[in-house]
Amino acid sequence: MKVKNLIPVFFIFIAQIAIACPVCEKQQPKITQGLTHGAGPQSDWDWVIIAIITLITVLTLIYSIKYLLKPGEKNDDHIKQSILSN
Repeated sequence: MKVKNLIPVFFIFIAQIAIACPVCEKQQPKITQGLTHGAGPQSDWDWVIIAIITLITVLTLIYSIKYLLKPGEKNDDHIKQSILSN
């Protein structure tokens, strides 16, 4: 089967997984309704944990993009120079 035939199937499966079912949607707080499955955060500590995890994830994304675009290593004998020169 060709890859371009699998792409629509892939997106259909992702959409089914990503969108919450009606039962789970009723259990979620207003801010996350329709986004996730399950009961959702039950206390204020859950929101603190979610905020910390979100902050860590965003910082990791920013630094990974930063060091991917401008790694900052200038030495001629660095291993990346041997990879980039080929």
